[in-house]
Amino acid sequence: MFNKILIANRGEIAVRIIRACREMGIRTVAVYSEADRDALHTQLADEAVCIGKAQSSDSYLNMERILSATIATKAEAIHPGFGFLSENSRFVEMCEKCNVAFIGPSAEVISRMGNKSEAKNTMRKAKVPVVPGTKEPVYTVEQALEAVKEIGFPVMIKASAGGGKGMRVAGNEQEFAKLFETAQQESVHSFSDNTMYLERFVENPRHVEVQILADKYGNVVHLGERDCSVQRRHQKMIEESPCIAISDDLRKKMGETAVRAAKAAGYESAGTIEFLLDQSGEFYFMEMNTRIQVEHPVTEFVSGVDLIKEQICIAAGEPLSVQQKDIEIRGHAMECRINAEDPERHFMPCPGKITDLHLPGGNGIRVDTAVYNDYAIPPYYDSMIAKIIVYDKDRRSAIRKMISALGEVAIEGVKTNVDFLYELLNQPDFQEGNITTDFIPQHYPDL
Repeated sequence: MFNKILIANRGEIAVRIIRACREMGIRTVAVYSEADRDALHTQLADEAVCIGKAQSSDSYLNMERILSATIATKAEAIHPGFGFLSENSRFVEMCEKCNVAFIGPSAEVISRMGNKSEAKNTMRKAKVPVVPGTKEPVYTVEQALEAVKEIGFPVMIKASAGGGKGMRVAGNEQEFAKLFETAQQESVHSFSDNTMYLERFVENPRHVEVQILADKYGNVVHLGERDCSVQRRHQKMIEESPCIAISDDLRKKMGETAVRAAKAAGYESAGTIEFLLDQSGEFYFMEMNTRIQVEHPVTEFVSGVDLIKEQICIAAGEPLSVQQKDIEIRGHAMECRINAEDPERHFMPCPGKITDLHLPGGNGIRVDTAVYNDYAIPPYYDSMIAKIIVYDKDRRSAIRKMISALGEVAIEGVKTNVDFLYELLNQPDFQEGNITTDFIPQHYPDL
């Protein structure tokens, strides 16, 4: 087992990883930007190293500085969390060259599954159902229009390197060219990559993902599914497990398919196979996230498995602590993402100083956060400041508990989306489980 791990991240996920390491008796190193000098993760870690200015490119995305900090502090491994460098294959290659363990999959797997076209081809070979789409990358409007003749409209335009960015839906040929160019420009801006791919747009689907764990010895298990359908601009807002829209037989089939997909990818570590589930009950592979997910706590609640600890053990060469026959999904868990943003101003980020803070507690309530009273939220990073996760015996009870928890939240000094989440949970369609990825656009068309 590792003696010391450097956490190449910030915010609540850095705090989450540090706490897991402390429970395992592993020393930790926090890295921070100048804007995060007083951040909670720097105070909880055994050591803290400043790696640059506030901008991510000068700090949390600066591979050389992060590796220099790792070597200087004699850390044996790096945990990347999510975002930043967590799915950067070049960074993983650099770790390997420096003899530093990367707590995640190999560079080869990240590269293969991070490229949407190559990932789809890998799944096709493994007989995992995929949405009809391009088998090769496209770079120009002309190439894309030729491909659409076979795929048909409506079509989803996607950045090969992205998730949530560089995505547009075209309903006909007249609007296609402009939307393709806009999505491609967004991809270049966000990922420095103009590689695009196309797929048939599945109307009103659910976004259902399956959590998997895979060790270095070929053992792969799944830990049930999460319904992540409630999204705004392709960014998840509420996640829950299990998905009430699927039968036990379909759940078993999706889990087995996810395991087959992970094996086909040669995967090691914690990862997520994401599916689109259509109205008829057919499901299609969408992508694989080769990292821990923001919403991993809901799976931890219903499965009883600590995913961060499992990640660390896998990277250290240990076999999985659980087998498929040992995993039993119990009860219902739900997560709400608390963001410092103003719903009345198109969810514009609202950095600033938190002048007063009260977060909920109680049986079956977990809060993952890195904020505290008088904490100044910097303007340079993602606006998520906390996650509230609840657990109860069934979905209806979990919703009641989440409504109660949100009603207890008090965050003064900055605008948040708490009231908007509270309103979502009280929507009759949400309470009845009538949710798809179009839930928010249908109920709040003005957004």
